Amino acid sequence: MVIKSNSVTSLHKSRSLLLKRILFISPFLILLSWLSLREIEAFTTKPQIIFVLGGSTAREFAGIKLAKANPDLPIWISSGSPSNYLMKIFRHAGVNLDRLNLDYQAKDTLTNFTTLADDFKTKKIKNVYLVTSTSHMRRAYLIGEIVFGSRGIVMRPFFVQTNERSESWKKSIRDVFRAFLWLSTGKTISKLSILDIDDHLMT
Repeated sequence: MVIKSNSVTSLHKSRSLLLKRILFISPFLILLSWLSLREIEAFTTKPQIIFVLGGSTAREFAGIKLAKANPDLPIWISSGSPSNYLMKIFRHAGVNLDRLNLDYQAKDTLTNFTTLADDFKTKKIKNVYLVTSTSHMRRAYLIGEIVFGSRGIVMRPFFVQTNERSESWKKSIRDVFRAFLWLSTGKTISKLSILDIDDHLMT
């Protein structure tokens, strides 16, 4: 008959608890490490394009500012203002319109990324300036990390200051789920009833 002392039993319990904690936090540590490596890559390699998310003229004027500071980079605007207006303001700012690429396929933030991810991969784009509002950046960046990340593309955020309140985490979580569904199915789902939010915002 083997009699275990309280101290031995306590030690086994402590080790078991420690192992469970390690197993619980390991995926988060792996994810954090992966994101850190991608962020390092984004800031140690040069962006190849300026990618502006439609939704406000302030973002488009920020795109002009960034374009003038980086005269060798093409500009892509996803579902922004009407083409006549955009060509007018870029021409007036002295930006060569040959650099301007206007795409109107996107219906929301997720499709800003999904409609162009494969095109950018084909063009061997590895790093982009991501231009959007401060209030929108969190959701856009999370979606971009999933969608563009699946195509080997990193992003360098370029924040456009606005007075808008930051979006709720609920919105970000919803679109993260939608992005993962897109990865697995190739389709974008416009509604997630489990979160009871309509997807109708272009911001």
